Amino acid sequence: MRQLVPGATIDGFTLTEKLPSGGMAALWKASHPDHAETIVVKIPFLDPGADASILIGYEVEEMIHKRLRGTHVPRFIASGDLAHVPYVAMEFVTGTSLAEKAGAAPLPPEEVTRIGIAVATALADLHGQKVVHLDLKPENVILAQRGAVLLDFGLARHAELPDLLGEESSVPMGTSAYISPEQVLGERSDPASDVFALGCILYQLATGEEPFGRPATFAGMKRRLYHAPRRPREANPAIPRWLEAIVMKCLEVDRSRRYADADQLAFDLKHPDQVPLPKFERAGAASWWQKFAAMFRRPDDSQLVGPASTGRRSAGPSIVLVAVDLASGVDPLADEVRSETARLLAARPDSRLACLTVLKTEIIGETKLADETGRSIYLKRLVALRDWARLLQLPDDRVSFHVLEAVSAADAILRYAEQNRVGHIVVGARSSSAFRRHLGSVSTKVVAEARCSVSVVRLADGRDEEAAG
Repeated sequence: MRQLVPGATIDGFTLTEKLPSGGMAALWKASHPDHAETIVVKIPFLDPGADASILIGYEVEEMIHKRLRGTHVPRFIASGDLAHVPYVAMEFVTGTSLAEKAGAAPLPPEEVTRIGIAVATALADLHGQKVVHLDLKPENVILAQRGAVLLDFGLARHAELPDLLGEESSVPMGTSAYISPEQVLGERSDPASDVFALGCILYQLATGEEPFGRPATFAGMKRRLYHAPRRPREANPAIPRWLEAIVMKCLEVDRSRRYADADQLAFDLKHPDQVPLPKFERAGAASWWQKFAAMFRRPDDSQLVGPASTGRRSAGPSIVLVAVDLASGVDPLADEVRSETARLLAARPDSRLACLTVLKTEIIGETKLADETGRSIYLKRLVALRDWARLLQLPDDRVSFHVLEAVSAADAILRYAEQNRVGHIVVGARSSSAFRRHLGSVSTKVVAEARCSVSVVRLADGRDEEAAG
């Protein structure tokens, strides 16, 4: 290995400043005549006698990183030839390391929430590119102006590429404070592992403690399969109950009880008022017996290891948004919208439903806030929305309800869908009229501008007129 010093060049990259590095690779700021931006060059330690996993990790990172796109990863620039000097050159991302935030924990709940949303959004984008990170920790996250940026893909797994690390070793791979139960048992294909790691990070940010410590042995890491950490509010009573519920759901050993994906985790963090609390939280503090039993709950190992959950989760959209018009109460079109929604939800049992109705406001003049009896129109619409959804028979943790006040129903639907990474929209369309054809309908605009798939539901006999609010 050639000596690395400031001023040395590798394939036209001039090393300018050594950055803090880990045990696997050296990191250098660098410049290149073809690139105006600051660059990071990552060079693995491949001295004689070095562990073979370092070389494999480099191959994995180079193979995966160059396929990644988007704002949540550093832009890949170039990589070196193994026969000469192996390296990965990438964009230098400016921002705050999440490790710095973790060092200042416990953080205020609102800051924990903001960070959680940012990292969950980044994970959802990564998982959408068929990559599981498998080494998510504060040191591998930069909080940049453009959002959370994920670093270091040396342990990652791409669903369509060979798993070089998994083929070479059966030893658990990951950072012991954040490694998931399934990783401990050798499973490297499930995005739920990153959700578990994010749960560990949120726990740390909220309490100032790592939920499972930093065990140095396999036996120590395996304890998390059978021993739950103490609840966050026991470490920091200032943590809201809804945030504790989210963190503990991330840390479920049984993957079927964990968040189905990072999008659903981000959704709950954005809508704390919709987070269902565990039953004992509703009634008060857990009894000593509940705490004791939770510590020793042993999951079925078939739910921890294997690819079954991956197929189940990819069967349909993770978050379904249904926009239903209840301005005149439940009518035949609203019933048809419910039937279509039920069909979609049946395709993916772990999908999440967001029920939405729009309370239209006036551009000019005063918006009516109460009915003739003085009752809040907003509250009436919320009750009606819950009543409409009751026949779907969904558990509390699978459905949420939202009354939006907006001038344009279509704009409100589109904005909500984009902000919450909705995977599919269901909207009703009533029969057209000359006036409606001239101005354009709600469903037409949603179909034209949505960044996800849309189902438009119409009545067979075309009896109705359209509205989404």
